[in-house]
Amino acid sequence: MRRSSHVGLALAVVVFGSGPVLAETMSDALSRAYTNNPDINQQRASVRAMDEGVPQAKAGWMPKVQATGTVNYQVTNVQGLFGLGGSQKLAGVPVTGTAQVSETLFDGLKTENQINSAESSVLMAREQLRQTEVSTLYAGATAYMDVLQNTAVLGLQRNNVKVLTVQLQQTRDRFQVGEVTRTDVAQAESSLASGTADVARAEADLQTSIASYRRVIGMQPTRLQPARPIEKLLPPTLEDSIAVGLAEHPAVLGALHQVDVAEDGVKIAEAALSPQLGLVGMVQNSTDTSGYPGYNVFSAAIGGQLTVPIYQGGQEYAAIRQAKEKLNQAQIAVASARDQTRAGVVTAWGQLQAARAAIMSFTAAVKAAEIALNGVREEAKVGQRTTLDVLNAEQTLLQQRVQLVRAQHDRVVASYAVMGAIGRLSAPNLGLGVVEYDPRRHYQQTKNRFFGIDTPDGR
Repeated sequence: MRRSSHVGLALAVVVFGSGPVLAETMSDALSRAYTNNPDINQQRASVRAMDEGVPQAKAGWMPKVQATGTVNYQVTNVQGLFGLGGSQKLAGVPVTGTAQVSETLFDGLKTENQINSAESSVLMAREQLRQTEVSTLYAGATAYMDVLQNTAVLGLQRNNVKVLTVQLQQTRDRFQVGEVTRTDVAQAESSLASGTADVARAEADLQTSIASYRRVIGMQPTRLQPARPIEKLLPPTLEDSIAVGLAEHPAVLGALHQVDVAEDGVKIAEAALSPQLGLVGMVQNSTDTSGYPGYNVFSAAIGGQLTVPIYQGGQEYAAIRQAKEKLNQAQIAVASARDQTRAGVVTAWGQLQAARAAIMSFTAAVKAAEIALNGVREEAKVGQRTTLDVLNAEQTLLQQRVQLVRAQHDRVVASYAVMGAIGRLSAPNLGLGVVEYDPRRHYQQTKNRFFGIDTPDGR
């Protein structure tokens, strides 16, 4: 406990299971979370799905080709004029095939703005992925430190029970020779019962933290090594941290991309008031063998089509007004994201400073409590202190040790919280030994892909 910068002496190494196991560090745990956490992988799939919006928008510039065909079985009964000449029954299979090609020449820049909107949506999705990575890595660091903390607290509580058990036996022995009263024995028994309950509570807390660790990291904790705070990666001052957060936090950048999407939404809605110009080509072939001698007709046509909207019930005007309100909403969301980011940085920074101060205070408190306990024990041997005084001194030392463990835990977690609050909690910045996921790769594979239904990974 002498070195507050390294959570190691107060937080014991955690070992679960049996047999030899490899030591696991914070970097190992966070690497597993970055690679295997379902929340991150789900968001990555969401980004890949968003990438497909770009070729969908570009389809507005591509020609549209469609073919239709009809086949009928037809029976015709032909009667002679005024009943003269008898009748004739003709049967045949008329076949008609049509192919049509259309190309939009001008749509009021609707397609161009749809492409811009789709690209901005991709950028927004990437920031949401970054936010998920930040949240997951922070949750992983917290779960790791929770397991360490609760294991150390459980160890302290179990050791306290051992001490109280010895204290109770000594008190009973002294009671037998008349050195103490029955009250002293009852006080020792009460302290032991309370300590046993604290052990049960600590065991439950540890099991809860193990479950959280497995949920975030994806496996049971095996042998967790002490972890250091990442204060060296942080900006030197609170003001610098706020500036970085406002410039780099994914929530802020995602809100800005949402504004771009909303601006394009207004332009897309306004395109409904613009004239539409298109080019249409068609070929058709019809064959009918039911007549005599039958016929075969082939035709082809090409031409332009201009559509000028005049009035459509006011729906397009309402859509434009709605898009403008969504733009206003997105702009307000940017201010809200900045305020939340600033508050998050200030809060995390304050927690880090408080944890630093707490470590210094509780380190001194532990030393003082150890000296006081030794003195009370010596004084109790000569009758200057009661059993209750010894029990109180032991409880005070236990509480100070537990508080020191928690302060060390809080310092590490708070350093990760600050890193996340400024938007820099990522695999590259932490130096994790993993291959960084690059969402741009899938985007490049799909942005100009207009054929095929299989995804780049073969699904």
